[in-house]
Order: sequence, then C-alpha cells, then structure tokens
Amino acid sequence: MYGLHSLFEAFKYQAFVDFGYLMLLIYFLAMSGVTIYALLQFHLLYLYKKYHKENPGIQYKQYEAHDKDVPFVTVQLPMYNEMYVAERIIDYIAAQEYPKDRFEIHVLDDSTDETVQIVAAKVAEYKAQGFNIEHIHRVNRQGFKAGALQEAMPLANGDYIAIFDADFTPRPDFLRTTIAYFEDPKVGIVQTRWEHINADHSMLTKLQALQLNVHFTVEQGGRSYGNLLLQFNGTAGVWRKKVINEAGGWQSDTLTEDLDLSFRAQIMGYRIQYLEKLGSPAELPVDMNALKGQQFRWNKGGAQNVRKLLKLVWNTDKLNWVQKMHAISQLLAYGVFLWVFIAAVSSIPLAFAFEQLGISTHFLSFSVLGLFSVAAISYTANITAAINRTVPPTFWEKVRFFGLFISFLPISMGLSLYNAVAIIEGLRGKVSAFVRTPKYGITDNKQSATKQQAAYKTKKISWITIAEGMMALVFAAAVVVGIVTDNTAFVLFHSMLSFGFATICYYSIKHLRFR
Repeated sequence: MYGLHSLFEAFKYQAFVDFGYLMLLIYFLAMSGVTIYALLQFHLLYLYKKYHKENPGIQYKQYEAHDKDVPFVTVQLPMYNEMYVAERIIDYIAAQEYPKDRFEIHVLDDSTDETVQIVAAKVAEYKAQGFNIEHIHRVNRQGFKAGALQEAMPLANGDYIAIFDADFTPRPDFLRTTIAYFEDPKVGIVQTRWEHINADHSMLTKLQALQLNVHFTVEQGGRSYGNLLLQFNGTAGVWRKKVINEAGGWQSDTLTEDLDLSFRAQIMGYRIQYLEKLGSPAELPVDMNALKGQQFRWNKGGAQNVRKLLKLVWNTDKLNWVQKMHAISQLLAYGVFLWVFIAAVSSIPLAFAFEQLGISTHFLSFSVLGLFSVAAISYTANITAAINRTVPPTFWEKVRFFGLFISFLPISMGLSLYNAVAIIEGLRGKVSAFVRTPKYGITDNKQSATKQQAAYKTKKISWITIAEGMMALVFAAAVVVGIVTDNTAFVLFHSMLSFGFATICYYSIKHLRFR
C-alpha cells in the first residue's frame, strides 16, 4: 500500500512538472510571437528615422487652388446611421479648393434612421448652389460598406475616387494635393494621415491617439520609405478608378475590405503614395463599447484577411523576401492580442512552477526587447515625429507621454480577451455584420456626449464584459498569492492585467445605455 501511495505521489509530481513545461512552452511561443512582431516594428522605426534624416523639410506638390485643368474626381461618402456628423462631412467636401465643375459628391447612404432626411436636405441645399452632388440611398446593407462602394462604382464619373467616412473633416487642399500625385502612372492609391479632432476629450481618446499616431507615422511612413506594402485605411484617401476594377473590386467577404483591396492592388504592381504631412482630422470614439466594436471589426477583419491573402503574398513572385516578411507581419499583426491573452493565461500556473522546473525567472527577460521596441516607437510617433515638431520636446511633454504610455500598456492588455475572440472568429471563418463605430460630433474636451449617445449606445452587457470582470479578479488573486508565496516573477505582469481587465469591464458597463 505504501508503495502504491509513493508511486501515485511520484506520478502527481511528474504530471505537475510536465504541465509546468507545457505552460512554459505555450508562454514562450506566445511571447516570442509578440517579440518578433515588435522587432519588425523596430525595423520600420529604423526606416522611418533614416528617411527623415536624409530628407528633411519635405514639400508636397499641389495643383493651384483654382486650376481649371485638373482631373475630374468622384468623392464617395459611405455612411450608415450618422445623424450627428453627416452634415459636417458634406460641408467639408463642398469646401474643397477644387473647381466645382471638376468633382462630384456621392453620398452612399445605407441609413435607417433620421440620417436619411438629414442627408437629403443637405444634398438639396448644395444642389441649389450648383454642386454636382447625389444622395444614393440603399434600402438594404448588402455587403455593408464594401457593398455600397462596389454598387456605386458604375455611377462614378471620375477617373479618381476619393473616399471619406462620415466623421472626417478633411483640409480644403485635400483634393488638389492628393490628385497631383496620380501623374505617376504607378501610383494607384494616395493615403493621408489621420489626425484627431477630439484627442484631448478624455483619457480614452488620448490613449487611442497614442496608438493611432504610431500607425500613421512609424508604420505607414516606415513601410512607404522602405518600399514595403502599405494599407489603404478605408478613408481619407484616393483611388485610381481603374485600379479598383483591375484588382477585383470591393469585396465584402472580410470586415476590412480596405486592407484586402490595397494588398491585391499592390501585388499587381501599383503603389500606395503615403502623404504623411497631409493630415485628415477625424473623430475618435468617446465611449468604451464603441471603441471595442471598432477593435472587434479591425481584428476580425484582419484575421479574415490572413485566411484570404496569406497564400497570395507567400506565392507571388512580385515581392522580394523583405517585402513578403513585412507583409505577412502586417497581416498577422492583429494576432498580437491573441498571443498576449494566451501568454496571460499560461503565466498563472507557470508563476508557481519555476522552482519545481529548476528554471531561473531571468529566462523571461527576452520579452523586454519587445517592450523596449514598443516604447521607442511610441515615443517617436508621439513626441519626436518630424511631422509634428519644429522645436525639441519639453520636459513636461516627455513626462506626459510616459504617463500615458504606462496607462496604455495595461489597457491594451485588458482588450486582449475581446480582440482574441474577434481573431478566433475571423480565423474560423465565422460571418458577422459590419458594426459601424458610432460618432457624435464631439470635437473637444468641453463637449458632453451623454444626450447624443442615447441613440446609438450599446444597451446590453455582453458575456465578454462579464468575463473581463472575472479575469480582473483572477489576476488580482494571482498577485496576492504570488506575494504571499514569494513567487513574484509575474506579479507586475498580473497587476497590469488585473488593472487592464478591470478598467475595460468598468467602462464597458459605465458607457451602457440603461434608459
């Protein structure tokens, strides 16, 4: 009997050790994925800084404001239930410094609420002023945004198609600047940089701006300057009409039709001209559930494009190996949230297995490389980026940045569950609707969205929000147990995860519409 007991205890110990090694392997693979992606991002930072060092004071070419000899352009404004911003975007397009008879405005309206009447009245107003503007209202949302764009293609009379989402407020020189770059026949798309009209509205918008600034400086700029594949960002850009058709048109089998079509066009040999200095201001989501919906769509659409485009990128002979490596990294970038979530879950049992495994916790220090890369890229994008600065940053600007960055890390971790679900759905091929991100015409930190939000706010607590609250409690417990048992290797990581999940859960509930 004693022998059997000893054998059973030995079996339990070995099972514990084997489980520990399994968790170590899972954690190592997940963090390796994050680190490799971060190091490739660091290469983009190198390309970005190298270009700006060699090309200081970039000046963009433009057509003259009232030059009559300019190409005819179709401006498409796809929208769905945008009652608070629909008039504004039409006003901004009508204010373009471009001859009135050389562009047309097509409002592609799939709305089912008051937006239809608001747009109809605004279109009638500008028609009376002599503008070439049409209200194209669909009674169904077949294909969602991609479907609206594709159905409107035969109606477009311009050789160039500019696209704006409803929450943008483009500069008056947008058309005369972007269209000038199509004199190069290899340019199929011109993309401009997003700016943020309400970045200082709240901590939530500040953190979004922090991350988006990375994409629209280091990422897009680095890819452009390194002759790598870029992404059309779905708005604030212009397409050569024939390129859309040659590349297969807008397709609605992914939720990020912009990434899909832009990759197909570039693999054909066309180039995206990125205009980093030409900013196109837009409104950031001001409530957590709107942000989560946007993140879900981007991440699920990204995963769908992995299924659709990965083989195409890998097999093409039109890209060199560096271009392929970065293109694949860009497609897989959305998987970072899944890797972070896997690393987070596997770290709980791993935290209490190091001693039994006989492995030093210093083994995990390789992940610091990724953190350093993310910090350096964010600092460049938000503090020292050439487009934003003519004088050195002040001490307090640096302090403010690091305060935001320290908040950004755990909040990003807190979104990992929600985005991991989106990624898994996308990889599995699960079909879902295009859920647009509601905007409320919020332009500064003095405006309140409380009354306006009522029409478009989320009304129910999702199961993921409940799970986020539970995850916050689990990681808080892991922190306490780790301190009590002197297994502190992951105490900081678990503290950040607990704070991140708790914050996401709290604001998801706070920003619900209960009435």
